[in-house]
Amino acid sequence: MKDIHEVLRSKQARYAQLSKQIEALQQAAEKLREVAPLLVENEEEDNTVLAEVEEPGNSMAARAGSTSSSAPAAPAAKPAARAPRWP
Repeated sequence: MKDIHEVLRSKQARYAQLSKQIEALQQAAEKLREVAPLLVENEEEDNTVLAEVEEPGNSMAARAGSTSSSAPAAPAAKPAARAPRWP
């Protein structure tokens, strides 16, 4: 049979550990709530940039496909890399 005091100490230690983990998760969730709107804004900007980059590439591909020359079409130029934007 287990000693009741030993079981109680074990349960209290486990409770303290879980309490610390819950507090850490709550702090992380709070930080994520602050950052989430910024991530959504960046995602919308990225989608806009991608749409702008894809449109000229599509029109070039259409023009290349409409030519009847037997020479292979030149590859489309790669878009310039964006510099990271700091707040």
